[in-house]
Amino acid sequence: MYEDFYGFSERPFQLTPDPSFYFESVTHKKALSYLSFGLQQGEGFIVITGEVGAGKSTLVGHLRNRLDWNSVTVGEVVTSALGSEEMIAMAAHSFGLEVDHADKAGALSKIEHFLQDEARAGRKVLLVVDEAQNLTVGALEELRMLSNFHLGAQPLLQMLLLGQPEFKQLLSEWDQLEQLRQRVIAAHHLDAMQPEEIEPYVMHRLEHVGYKLRPRFEEAIWQRIQRESRGIPRLVNRIMSRVLMKGAVEEREVIDDAFVAAVIDEINGKAPEEAPMSEYTPQSEKSGLQPMPSAPVEDDPAPEVEDYQEWDDAPEQGEGSALLDAQISAIEEAFAQRDKVIASLRREVAQLRDASPAEASDTSHDARLAAIETRLDEQERSLRHVLTMMIDYFESSATRNAA
Repeated sequence: MYEDFYGFSERPFQLTPDPSFYFESVTHKKALSYLSFGLQQGEGFIVITGEVGAGKSTLVGHLRNRLDWNSVTVGEVVTSALGSEEMIAMAAHSFGLEVDHADKAGALSKIEHFLQDEARAGRKVLLVVDEAQNLTVGALEELRMLSNFHLGAQPLLQMLLLGQPEFKQLLSEWDQLEQLRQRVIAAHHLDAMQPEEIEPYVMHRLEHVGYKLRPRFEEAIWQRIQRESRGIPRLVNRIMSRVLMKGAVEEREVIDDAFVAAVIDEINGKAPEEAPMSEYTPQSEKSGLQPMPSAPVEDDPAPEVEDYQEWDDAPEQGEGSALLDAQISAIEEAFAQRDKVIASLRREVAQLRDASPAEASDTSHDARLAAIETRLDEQERSLRHVLTMMIDYFESSATRNAA
């Protein structure tokens, strides 16, 4: 939606990881150095940890794009509390091997033969395990056992473990993981971006989609965004996406600090809606849309959310946040498709005008075209307004559930 108003080629602040938007902050540069060093060693474990939304997946995606696929084979496992038996099967599946989950010995044999074949072909093998904090100690021990495979003196498998901060703590404190700890050859914890990196990060993503100084941003907003996001890339994306969406709705050419503060208050549930939903009913009827139902009123007001961590990143509330992000993405995608339809109708109107030069002086013909364009403008404004109200509705519901 907002990408059309500001002339972007695509949305620059999506919540899903996209390696093409990789930004090399200080902490990401260090992580990439550790990764490169570890991969050169060709053995053991590399561990990268960081908060939810810190950019672990984007970092690994960027690394994958840099690899020579003729010399490296990569398998990937995204875990969900896997046990030891399941870990072996998932590792095999990540390399395209068909194994019987109940036959651990057979699965290990297939993995070993696969690794030996890759080594003879001159290829290294890397297994990436994401969300490693969900693994049981038994599953981690199985991974360590897989790292024992050798062809002569050559190690056959190297592993990259990605996890949240609790995985770093798990590795350092559990006595059962001492042998695995000894095989970690490189480790890095992704810190938050520095305050001075927020503006370059935002501009980097905007320039990637063809930013042409629309909108312009006042200098004061960067400190506020850094404070509210705590330097976590995904939270910066979330704030900027809402800022640009609301900016497009209000047709703003300048984004100032007061505007950003108002958007953040809306995200946190601290600001009331601009007007009752009923006031938008006439416009909704014009566009054929039904008004959203009002959120239920509770006896006690929801407590203020002091920072995003409490309801966006906390493990016990992660499912609600993920659902909310999915809802927002789905709504934006639906309205983006509607915007494309509107753009197509505009092109047809233009073609009709160009194809009828003889009727150019026909006043009724011009009036009809003008009326069509007016209705299109009304529908577009209505859609943008309803989109804003829908997202506010879902976010306010999520905030109450979290509370």
